[in-house]
Amino acid sequence: MKKIILIGIAFLLLCPVMGNAANTEKIKIAVASCDKTAKASVSNKAAKCPYYLMFDSKGEMTEVIDNPYGDASRGAGPSAAKFLAQKGVTIVIAGNFGSKMINTLKSKGITHFEFKGRADDAVKRVLNKP
Repeated sequence: MKKIILIGIAFLLLCPVMGNAANTEKIKIAVASCDKTAKASVSNKAAKCPYYLMFDSKGEMTEVIDNPYGDASRGAGPSAAKFLAQKGVTIVIAGNFGSKMINTLKSKGITHFEFKGRADDAVKRVLNKP
């Protein structure tokens, strides 16, 4: 009986740790960028940037995506937000966000951060890495 109780207590103590590890693995960051490298500047235009640089939970760049809404004359914010949601993005970083894009990101459960500087530095800041 004591073994069962001890195993149960150990399980309860480890569950939050295991849950946090699982959440960390699901992080997918999109950085609005002016160029295709991790050292590129973060674009001031979240919805109309030329590229989205994709980073994983370790801060490593995994993909570069051409923004299909970069030249849109109307509705770029909500369209870009929906596009990023379909890609599984959980965090978006850009210099500035329009209110319509922010609302759509929130409705999709996506967090957004404003940052000025290099894309790789932005990701480090969001992941709290030195």
